[in-house]
Amino acid sequence: MRFMMLMIPKGYETAAPGTMPDDAAAIAAMMKYNEALQQAGVLITCDGLHPPSMGARVSFAGGKPLVTDGPFAEVKEVLGGYWMIDVASRDEAIAWARRCPAGPNEIIEIRQVQELADFPDEIQSELAGFAEMQSAARG
Repeated sequence: MRFMMLMIPKGYETAAPGTMPDDAAAIAAMMKYNEALQQAGVLITCDGLHPPSMGARVSFAGGKPLVTDGPFAEVKEVLGGYWMIDVASRDEAIAWARRCPAGPNEIIEIRQVQELADFPDEIQSELAGFAEMQSAARG
């Protein structure tokens, strides 16, 4: 089962463009955690994200795309980074999240990835070729 663990750091929604982590000890602890995920064979990928002030949103109200540059005033929580892991269960994903050296202002949300087998047969037929598309994109 694949799970995405989403890091939600409080305050990041108002971070200035170019804001980067600057606590070397916290970075070292996070690298050690990432290495543990890798050594256990469960890590698929992980990345940090620049603050929303450097991002954009595309909304489709009225059926037409509207681009809004960050920051996004109405947002209360934003992603700071993520891990994609492959584990045997939700409980195992939670166990890995509990081991994260996150700070007191950080939350990790765990979400299971939808797999083809999760969909009813009539939807699976509409998704024919999706796995090949994903493999080609990962190239």
